Formats: sequence, C-alpha cells, structure tokens
Amino acid sequence: MIHVTREGDIAVVAMEHGRANALDLELLVGLRETLAEIEASDARGVVLTGQGRIFCAGVDLKRLLDEDEAYTRWFLPELSGAFVDLFSFPRPVIAAMNGHAVAGGCILACACDLRLMAAGRGRVAVPELQVGVPFPAAALEIFHFVAPERAAVLVYRGLRCSPEEAAAHGLVDEVVAEEELREESIRRASELAAVPATSFTLTKRLLRRPVLDRIERLAVELDTGVAEAWTSTEVREAIRGFVRKMLG
Repeated sequence: MIHVTREGDIAVVAMEHGRANALDLELLVGLRETLAEIEASDARGVVLTGQGRIFCAGVDLKRLLDEDEAYTRWFLPELSGAFVDLFSFPRPVIAAMNGHAVAGGCILACACDLRLMAAGRGRVAVPELQVGVPFPAAALEIFHFVAPERAAVLVYRGLRCSPEEAAAHGLVDEVVAEEELREESIRRASELAAVPATSFTLTKRLLRRPVLDRIERLAVELDTGVAEAWTSTEVREAIRGFVRKMLG
C-alpha cells in the first residue's frame, strides 16, 4: 500500500494501492503513519509518488458509496489530517507526479513543497463540485495557497489541465520527461535537504503557519457542515450519478 525506499538521505514514498491509488481510510492511515516514521528517522527529505500512470485519483468514491455513514464520518478527518500532516511536514517534500493527480490526489501534490510532473497524458484537476461534494477546509486552503490567482476558476469549473497547463496555473513547478522524473525529484529533494535543517524548517513554518491557522479555525467553523453534506441523501445521489457517468 505504501512502499518506502531510501536514496541516500531521501525517503521515496510510493503509493501502491490498486490501479488508481484511490484514497480510502486504509491508505490515508498508512500515509500518515509513514510520514510520522520518516519524521522520526534520519531522512532529510521526502519524495512522494504513485505507481503506473496515476499519481492519485482522489477519494475512492465507490468505497464511499459501499460503506455506511460512519465510514464517511471517520474518513473525512483522516483525509484532512493527511493533507495537514503533509503540508506541515518539517522537512522538504517533493511530489513526483507520475500521472493523473485528481481531486484529493491534486491536494496531496499541492501539500508538498515542490511538484514535478511527468510530461504526457496525465491530467491535474479538482472536480469536487462536479462530483457534488464540498471541500473540507484543509483541502481548499492548501489548494488556494498554491494557486491563489486561479483557485476559484479551477474549483468552480473543475478544469482538467495537462502538465503544461497545470504549470501555467502554478499547480506544477516543473514538467520533466517521464524517464527523468524519479531522478530529478530526488535531486530537488536533495538540494533542499542540503539547507541546514533548522533554517529550512523555520522558513517553511513561517510560510505555511498562516494557512494552518486558517485551516484550524475554518475546520471548527465549517467541517461539521462538510461532513453533514457528504453524508446527505442529496450529495450521495450526486456522487452515485458521477460514478455511473465516469466509471460505469
């Protein structure tokens, strides 16, 4: 589910969970536990990637529909927790986007410090409103941090961006050849890891603390309503319709 290898000082974390690395409760818990283990280790940086041609296809909607309301209410805090754990991780984190990064998969990439994406057929999008679900506070705040000028149009329209289009919107920092993605991502992580750890960590905290403060405040104010929406009959029917349309 989560496969970790070391390249010198860099921990390479690969999501290997089905064909699409779809986010379910087990993958989220595994990712959070892995990040905690890496933070307690001597690794100086992280590369997060997926398998095949998909970085992460977002929430496992079929699983969500198959489970009861209790699963959704358990799942959503873990989803937000994973986003925050990644966004606040004290060491450099590079997203090696090997393919599609959609919905929650896009937010995972946005939570990293830099995003490198393989050139080719992969697409980046946040189609939550097209699915029919509201964003948890953590997801939307992290997305807005990365693409402040284009966040609204990307969210409202759910635009599917090529790697080059995603780079133009600020969602991707570099587009590289597929065969160079792993090596280049490790190199970028190593560059940041070469900075004195205390200096990097303090700088990252200063950059991201305002976002984390807003997430904490808005989560208290709005995430109960988000959970109510996700478990409502209207939204579950919208999810079911989207799954039928897109996945059969």
